[in-house]
Amino acid sequence: MAGRVAQAIKGGGEGPTVNDDVVRALASLLEETGLTEIEIEENGKRVRVAKHAGVAMAPQNYAAAPQQAAAAPIAAPSPEPVRKKGTLLTSPMVGTVYLSPQPGAAPFVKVGDAVTDGPVCIIEAMKTMNAVAATSKGRIGEIYVRDGQPVEFGEPLMLIE
Repeated sequence: MAGRVAQAIKGGGEGPTVNDDVVRALASLLEETGLTEIEIEENGKRVRVAKHAGVAMAPQNYAAAPQQAAAAPIAAPSPEPVRKKGTLLTSPMVGTVYLSPQPGAAPFVKVGDAVTDGPVCIIEAMKTMNAVAATSKGRIGEIYVRDGQPVEFGEPLMLIE
């Protein structure tokens, strides 16, 4: 950048002249860095570029052009999502859900597996592994989360049919 700026600042005649490219380069640098002012000096020649908040203009009264009101589109009622019957198992805490007891191991449960009691997944919260047990007997109808996914309190994990 300094070499480009040095080439753009030329002396001679009544004083130094500045190539438009240097001003553009400095203005671009202002935008990129978030600075409000840059000043460079080379061979006794100085260039300063600053940006200031624009001065607010006094509001001017204009007659509003008449506009026709557009007809509002009629929204069709959205169908209720089809939900399978069963018990929704939700996250009891905020954390990261793991579907298997350790990396590379088989998951606790898969869709279609029968569950009675015992862990169906683990939620890690604050470096503590917390087993999440099935809340009812049945079969796993759906699994709504991926292994290693962050979950919120009350977020659906699985459906037990």
